[in-house]
Amino acid sequence: MGRNINGCKAVFKLTRLKRLLLFTLGSISLLFGILGMFLPIIPTTPFLLLSVACYCRSSERMYQWVLNNRLFGQYISNYLAGRGIPLKTKIFTVLILWSLICYSAIFLIDVFFVQIILIGIAIAVTLHLIKQPTLK
Repeated sequence: MGRNINGCKAVFKLTRLKRLLLFTLGSISLLFGILGMFLPIIPTTPFLLLSVACYCRSSERMYQWVLNNRLFGQYISNYLAGRGIPLKTKIFTVLILWSLICYSAIFLIDVFFVQIILIGIAIAVTLHLIKQPTLK
């Protein structure tokens, strides 16, 4: 019925339409994940994990590509294996996140409700990063 690909129980008996939908969702998610690497308002990890889950069930080639990608493959593999995130990455991410969120909330956004949402996102992402194991 399915086969194991690096810990992923791939189901290749899906209909062609379901595989196409999963592939499309995985590609859109991957795009948002890559954008999230540069825009702190967009969370990177959930989108990259969603793309891995979608590709796992729709395209072995894309699944392997994401896991072996030089920019984020090791990050995803370490995260999936529960090894965590390097301390330098945590610190850099939190500094960039808060710098850009504060800049946006103070200088770019005039709507108080949106400013509160931005601060809430920054708090949630910071807490998520702190709770992750630190890779040594």
